[in-house]
Amino acid sequence: MRKYAWLKEPYQTAEITVWKIMLCKADQGFYLFQYSSPDAVQCAADRFYESLDELYEEWNGLIDERGWIDLEDPLPFCQEDAFIPLRVKGRDTGKPEWGRFETLINGEWVEYK
Repeated sequence: MRKYAWLKEPYQTAEITVWKIMLCKADQGFYLFQYSSPDAVQCAADRFYESLDELYEEWNGLIDERGWIDLEDPLPFCQEDAFIPLRVKGRDTGKPEWGRFETLINGEWVEYK
């Protein structure tokens, strides 16, 4: 399960200014990904919550009138925090090239810049 939301106004944390957020179900709880610009594809920071109620209690008052928007789960080997199909190059073959990414365009995996 993944959902994202836009904030009513940018929210300043100790690390970044947050424009939008995404929640993602994990084995033991939920991750909340924070994005530092309106057009960010990957998160700039994340937080872990043991319960969805705890996450909602902290963030629901900050999101705009559109509310939480459902988002499909990522493709296999892709980053859970990415809004587009994005994976570490070689992750699908068991030989990840950390720091290098590729994205799916027109059915083909190409280098992401």
